[in-house]
Amino acid sequence: MEKLYKINDKDNVYVLKEPVLSGEFIEIDGNPIRIPYDMGRGHKLAASKIQKGEKVIKFCMKIGSATKEIQLGEHVHLHNLKSDYLPTYSKDERFDNK
Repeated sequence: MEKLYKINDKDNVYVLKEPVLSGEFIEIDGNPIRIPYDMGRGHKLAASKIQKGEKVIKFCMKIGSATKEIQLGEHVHLHNLKSDYLPTYSKDERFDNK
């Protein structure tokens, strides 16, 4: 977990401290998680299973709601998270909400 950090116990996401590469394994609470694609510093991984509609909490702040069920270690981004405050847009089609 040296590549991840979580500021508050209420956070349900970890934040990457450094970039990770596709195919790399990182461990979350004893579970090996395979990284599906390259991700840069600051991206979020689920610290636990997050139910659809559940608030996503980062740095003890609600940053949005899950648009679908998110598994432990899954990338939490525009494809499975929406802001509760602003419209969500992406220039990267991998993260379009379909």
